Amino acid sequence: MALLTACGKDRNHPGYEFAPQMYVSKAYEGYTQVEGQKNKFNPFGMNMRLPAKNTVARRTYNTVFSKGDSTGQTTIRDLMVYNIGPNDLVKAEKELANPVPLNQDVLKDGEVLYLQYCAPCHGEVGDGQGKVGKVYKGVANYAGITKNAGHIFHVITYGKGRMWPHGSQLNPEERWKVVHYVNKLQDDLNGGSTKEEKKDDKKVEEKKEEKKAEAKKEEKKEEKK
Repeated sequence: MALLTACGKDRNHPGYEFAPQMYVSKAYEGYTQVEGQKNKFNPFGMNMRLPAKNTVARRTYNTVFSKGDSTGQTTIRDLMVYNIGPNDLVKAEKELANPVPLNQDVLKDGEVLYLQYCAPCHGEVGDGQGKVGKVYKGVANYAGITKNAGHIFHVITYGKGRMWPHGSQLNPEERWKVVHYVNKLQDDLNGGSTKEEKKDDKKVEEKKEEKKAEAKKEEKKEEKK
């Protein structure tokens, strides 16, 4: 009389693997560490290595902008730095200025992005009468309101009220282009140019002057040395 069994009492044991290469890669994988399999090339036998000390993980948004005139001058700005929290809308309104130069190409890009991501709710002209907006209700109508660039960028990033955040759908440069286009819609609906763009331009100029002053201070310190 013979007894056969296919299962053991240890419920934590998966049993026999008839095709182990289907479960465990022969190649070393950074996010996989199999018990008993040591990586002979890395410290402690681990597949993943620790990053260099003080490393900060981030995507790069060093974007090159052209003035679009006969000078052909370009400016490189880092658009990734954004450490204003979702509940600091007032701070965003005071401190943020649109770093993307305003020109026709930027407005065209902003229009394309606006029609794709914003118009379903806010409507093609910003009157809050998009197909979704009519059903969703409570969608902002740009007529009669003028929000500055910092406010618009922050709301696009984190959302507000019934509006969902779009920070994962639009990178910082795209968001700033949408901001330019939204400012244009505000102008059109309110019968004239808003003061907000001028305020943003003034902020940019003030920041440039501050950087120049800081650079001069550093030069004087170096001369004294």
